[in-house]
Amino acid sequence: MKNLLAGLVLSSTLVTRAWAGASKIYGVNLGSWLLLEPWMLPQGWLDMGGQSCVADCGSCIGTESAFAKAYPDTVDATFAKHWDTWFTQDDINALKAAGINTVRVPLGYWIVEALVDRSQEWYPRGGLGYLRRGLNWLQDAGIQAILDHHALPGVQSPNQMFTGNCTSDVQFYTPYNYHRALVWTAVMTALSHLDPNFGSVFAIEAINEPIMNATQTPGYGTFQKNFVSTMRAVELALGISVPSMSLSVSASLSNNFTATLSAASLNTIFTGEVQSALADAVPILAEIGVQYGLQTVLEASPFKKPPSCAPLVANFMDVNWQYNNPSNPADAANGPQAYDNHLYYNFGGVADANPTAYMISICNLNRTQADAAVGDSPLWFGEWGLPTQFNATDDFLYQWADAQKFTYSKGAGWLYWNFKVEISDLTNGTALARQWSYLEGVKLGYLTKDPSQLNNANVCAPYINTNSSTRRAHRRRFIH
Repeated sequence: MKNLLAGLVLSSTLVTRAWAGASKIYGVNLGSWLLLEPWMLPQGWLDMGGQSCVADCGSCIGTESAFAKAYPDTVDATFAKHWDTWFTQDDINALKAAGINTVRVPLGYWIVEALVDRSQEWYPRGGLGYLRRGLNWLQDAGIQAILDHHALPGVQSPNQMFTGNCTSDVQFYTPYNYHRALVWTAVMTALSHLDPNFGSVFAIEAINEPIMNATQTPGYGTFQKNFVSTMRAVELALGISVPSMSLSVSASLSNNFTATLSAASLNTIFTGEVQSALADAVPILAEIGVQYGLQTVLEASPFKKPPSCAPLVANFMDVNWQYNNPSNPADAANGPQAYDNHLYYNFGGVADANPTAYMISICNLNRTQADAAVGDSPLWFGEWGLPTQFNATDDFLYQWADAQKFTYSKGAGWLYWNFKVEISDLTNGTALARQWSYLEGVKLGYLTKDPSQLNNANVCAPYINTNSSTRRAHRRRFIH
């Protein structure tokens, strides 16, 4: 850990926000870095000591949780090596050269280690130091970041590697785990504003891919409102202006942010859930301050921002992600907010499995307009890729990349899944990377070196307004 602290310049200067909605997002996900999904690096996972159980990822050592439980004495060192090598300065350089301006960073709740109940939950420790280092690199490169709460406490979706614990026992949608997620939110909001290494962060995403059936996510609408209120409460404590809200804090606390946040937690302008989350975030921030040399920033220096300073963007999966009368996250908005949608054709349910059907579907997609009609705007497509249900030719992948970029750019932009994947015998050489790796896609020419451009600007012209059926998509990477 000492090597991670070296070279991370700390100051009392508060971080400024990067994105104001004016620039188009051309981005990638940093998947399998701080939240590992073994299908993306199958040989690397086996080399670490994991096992392969593609059909049922909960039946073997197939997730971070299972790995930590199996190897309690070595898990931290093993994952430290992975974190150190999967995402490096060389990757930053490659992404910058490819014109990428934004990354989405999938994180598990266990990045805030105090939230883990070690009596019954098992996860690697030490990831926050690597997150700080990586965000610092991104800031130096001029690449902005979205912190994506990808794996929630209690698990938000059943039988998925991306939750870190592949289980059918979904417990996120409970008061206890909603609370832990709000504490996570308070901690990440504070660090994003106060830790200079978080200067590239402009948005925090509340939850990645909740269960689509809204009848199975009780309390989710209330959580959305509390998530936004938690972010804004931290920002009010920092002196940042929040619409229709104000907070008065004693001047005697002007040099101690954690004391100010503790005082704010007593203010009845916030719900009981938000008050409790703020209170529980205070000792966690103090502990992080000691561990990472941030005590002065958090407890012994001026921290107030001018009221005109921009708050973070609150980010949600859009209302149309769910069905059966879902809550609309637009109803929770207070300050800047943006929405996320994910679309994968290779899992079926979107279009017939042939090139023409794919092109008709994507070129006539109206999700940006449909979301805007219910207030979910701006919208970016936070996950997409080139995989298909059929053997795609090179010629088709040029079209497929162009058509998706053309459509997703009608909104706020897009973020490709993933920045890279493993190339090994277990991935049949570049077969996996050909359609899942952005950097490999650029190398092969499917994805243009300038992400704002297309190989063929008229790629959708033959397909627009062609009759096609609309289907609900399986919009997720399932187990590979």
